[in-house]
Amino acid sequence: MTTPQRLPGIDALKGLACVLIVWHHLAFYGPMSDVVYPFVPGLIDWLYDYARMAVQLFLVVGGFLAAASLAPQGVAVFEAPGHLILRRYARLVKPYLVALAVSVLVAALVRPWFDHPSVPAAPGVLQLLAHVLLLQDVLGQEALSAGVWYVAIDFQLYALAVLVFAATRRQQPRTMQAVSAGAAAVLLLALLSLLVFNRRLSFDTTALYFFGSYALGMLAFWASRAVGARRVFWLAVMALLGALALALDFRGRIVVALVTAFGLVWLAGLGQGGRPLRWLQQRRLVQLGRMSYSVFLIHFPVCLLVSAVISHFWPTQLAANALGMLLAFVLSLLAGGVLYRRVESAPALFAPGRFRRPSSP
Repeated sequence: MTTPQRLPGIDALKGLACVLIVWHHLAFYGPMSDVVYPFVPGLIDWLYDYARMAVQLFLVVGGFLAAASLAPQGVAVFEAPGHLILRRYARLVKPYLVALAVSVLVAALVRPWFDHPSVPAAPGVLQLLAHVLLLQDVLGQEALSAGVWYVAIDFQLYALAVLVFAATRRQQPRTMQAVSAGAAAVLLLALLSLLVFNRRLSFDTTALYFFGSYALGMLAFWASRAVGARRVFWLAVMALLGALALALDFRGRIVVALVTAFGLVWLAGLGQGGRPLRWLQQRRLVQLGRMSYSVFLIHFPVCLLVSAVISHFWPTQLAANALGMLLAFVLSLLAGGVLYRRVESAPALFAPGRFRRPSSP
């Protein structure tokens, strides 16, 4: 059976989502997109309004992989939640802090001669500390780079999942057909997130706002590993959650999350059946997916620097600004590759084997 971490198609989907997020920010921040806009307004509008929904794919995939590593059967397979959360923090912030430092340096470099709202102000001590602790949005501090909110949310979601499974570990189901206490808790939180918290922007700095999409990924994993009636049960639960959420308040982002969740179940079935997934196994796309986190982290300062140069020398020329957007995209991928190889892929500070429950003899 294909391991969840190497499920064919996941890396390719992450690669596609990464491309959309970078182009969304190129359209969102300008000023290059402002020059290009009159000539391709439909494309820029689509990138501005809809490409950002690709973040839902990362949320769902994150939940899928969290279920695979934390509770493959809905019951925790780890013993030290605190160490596990700390390890997650260390893994996230290692490339994050490097990219954040680059963003601060680039902003300081271009600030004197590039007067644009996309340039962050010089950070204060509290602002820097909040970013290091992934609390910038909770504390109301201005972001120093695009997308740092997602890093904080990813950490919150993972920590919440760890704590939920840890708290329910001892409450084992009496039969294999019963839903575990951990899975039941995930379902309850998902319901509250989709029906309540995700409809209130005041919660969008917390994991509660996004947990519905994350939980759909968890349900997708359990459905992908189930057979027979149990598989049908999980698929029905996913459909019911999505139907309730959309009937109460139709949200495009939830549609994307729901389609992604069912897509992961389908991909798992293809992987286990051994059928080819040619376009999802393209080497460059898979490689981009694997380094998507690093690209996500570093693309903002790269785009900011290119925007500053293009705006300074060719502020109104269409060709220069269109090529500038393309150059910013390509350089973002190259910089992300460097960050991935030199920092993100470096040996972890915490050995994963220490925190898993030992196998029975």
